[in-house]
Amino acid sequence: MRPQTIGRVLGIGLRLAGRVAGQAISAGAESAANAPASGSPAGRGAGNAAARGRAAGQASRGLASGVGGFLRPFRRVGGILWLEVTGVFFLLPVFVFTPTLWRTRASYFHGPDHKTFVVTAVVVVIFLYLGVSSFWRARRR
Repeated sequence: MRPQTIGRVLGIGLRLAGRVAGQAISAGAESAANAPASGSPAGRGAGNAAARGRAAGQASRGLASGVGGFLRPFRRVGGILWLEVTGVFFLLPVFVFTPTLWRTRASYFHGPDHKTFVVTAVVVVIFLYLGVSSFWRARRR
């Protein structure tokens, strides 16, 4: 992602969060100013609680939207980094078992180390596929 795009996303997310917080604060001040001075306390408290609940819901949705916009570029980069790190860990058994595969190559068909060769070959092939495919998927992102 280009630096201009990351900066734009961060700026938009922060502006959106600030706007939502400002609206929530002004809505709270307006509801307190417009509250009737007389009336039953139970009715007034229920209406005030509902208004506060709506204002809190709007503020939390706006905050979640702003934080989501802020973290969106990091989610992409984090996913690529995750794929590369798992690719490295999948390639470690390949490097560990390849010398055993090379040492037992003479027992390919028949010999004392035939089972060792076959099991090692299967492990190397599986982990080589997983490691390479992990890097391949990271490259495609």
